[in-house]
Amino acid sequence: MADDKNYTTSFTVDQTPEAAFAAISDPRAWWSGEFDGDTSKLGDVFTYRYKDIHYSKQQVTELVPGKRVAWHVVEGTLNFVEDKTEWAGTTLVFDIMRKGHKTKVVFTHVGLKPRVECYNICSDVWSSLIQESLRQLIEIGKTDLLELDASSA
Repeated sequence: MADDKNYTTSFTVDQTPEAAFAAISDPRAWWSGEFDGDTSKLGDVFTYRYKDIHYSKQQVTELVPGKRVAWHVVEGTLNFVEDKTEWAGTTLVFDIMRKGHKTKVVFTHVGLKPRVECYNICSDVWSSLIQESLRQLIEIGKTDLLELDASSA
């Protein structure tokens, strides 16, 4: 059923899986907002805040160099939807794989499904963050952090 499908997006870059892993593991470099805490070790807990629109506390649950990064959302508040805790209990997964001389990155937000109220807004924001900011960081080693605004919903 299409309503049960988690949000996913992917891209391929002319870089190594290690370069992709390093970029993903440093969300401060590609995800605009305020961070507190570390993201470099398994079990690390960090918080993310974007203005008064989004707050989440995430735990690093998978960290396989050159292959996978996963962050589980322990707490979350979205101020633009009725159920402000929609993100709580979801997981952000980045799968990294070598494809010839290139690297493919597949991002899946497990639990962000079309039936969830924030799906359209959140998937638009993820598309920009993943397809633009993260991709650019992996490709050229830097990015212009995008100012994303979910309050227009």
